[in-house]
Amino acid sequence: MRHKKLYKVTFLHLGKCYELYARHVASSGLWGFTEVGELVFEPVGEGLLIDPTEERLREEFKDTRVLHLPMQTVLRIEEVERKGSLAIRDASDGQKVMPFPMPPRER
Repeated sequence: MRHKKLYKVTFLHLGKCYELYARHVASSGLWGFTEVGELVFEPVGEGLLIDPTEERLREEFKDTRVLHLPMQTVLRIEEVERKGSLAIRDASDGQKVMPFPMPPRER
């Protein structure tokens, strides 16, 4: 049986760098957005250790069917063999992450 593809999606949100896993990634029907769906979390009660980051993300995205992320916030999409740990880091956490430049605001 062929396994469904798994993607690691890294994106910026409110000054944080998020890493999530999803089964579906595509161009959104909304212009300028990337569609991320079927988020993957470990089943509750599987292990003895509970990852607080995973629990926080599970709670934040519990009612989310599909994320529509602005293209300029998506840093990286990787097709991976297996799920790793999820992460939320400060975007300026010693990384050289430069968001896509935005046009200046009109006053």
